[in-house]
Amino acid sequence: MTLNSLSTKHHKTAPLPFTGQKRMFLRHFEKILKDNIPNDGEGFTVLDVFGGSGLLAHNAKRILPKATVIYNDFDGYVERLAHIPTTNRLRQELFEILKGEPRSVKLSSTAKAKVLGHLRKSADNGTFVDVQTLAGWLLFSGRQVGSLDEFLAESTFYNRIVKTDYPNADGYLDGLILECLDFEKLLQKYQDTPNCLLLLDPPYLCTAQGAYAKHGYFGMTKFLRLMQFVRPPFIFFSSTKSELMDYMAYVQRYEPNTWQRVGDFTHIKVNSSINAKVSYEDNILAKF
Repeated sequence: MTLNSLSTKHHKTAPLPFTGQKRMFLRHFEKILKDNIPNDGEGFTVLDVFGGSGLLAHNAKRILPKATVIYNDFDGYVERLAHIPTTNRLRQELFEILKGEPRSVKLSSTAKAKVLGHLRKSADNGTFVDVQTLAGWLLFSGRQVGSLDEFLAESTFYNRIVKTDYPNADGYLDGLILECLDFEKLLQKYQDTPNCLLLLDPPYLCTAQGAYAKHGYFGMTKFLRLMQFVRPPFIFFSSTKSELMDYMAYVQRYEPNTWQRVGDFTHIKVNSSINAKVSYEDNILAKF
């Protein structure tokens, strides 16, 4: 699917919550693209392999308007965007239910029962329920779930519902080519495309992946398969929560042929946080 027109609105954060969206990286991301790709990206393809919220693809198209930018919506974010009006209605309904409850504290059993009853009724009526956004409203900060059933089984809810509606996402996907493929199939499809920059932001290896559409699908074997496709030019996002840097140190020492292909990258470090008590170091690896 191709969306050809390009709106003038430039998003610096994703329209809806998404765990791991790269809004804190955008300044570095823009500099890397402008320093390494000339002529507004003419003749280049940018392949956002693990598209997530689409924030990288959206910004890539606006930084390099003449490039072909492919957004792999494997996590179903496009569907979430399409249902923003429904999500806003649900926010308003839950906000009204909890208007007498204190903010950011554990819900009483009575209040929790009201919330659960409303959510079950909505689901039974066929209403789309954005579970990832719902988790941000009612679960402890940083808690992730993969389905509505998993959410409904949570033992503790908090009143963290945002006070304002989400803006519409008009224009957010403009100019992008949309795909929805497993990363291996996607990379195979585009592996012979000339001047193809790989944007790689996979689920962090050896961490919980409950917010991703294919829960648990990205283990060590998948990571090693991914690395067989990696070649310059690439921009790889990772963190100290993952083991990418340990892997790179390993191949530098023991696999010189692999290191020749993926090593000698530019390394940028960014401090990030999940909540007030949990922080970590994010990494950008770039090679052109």
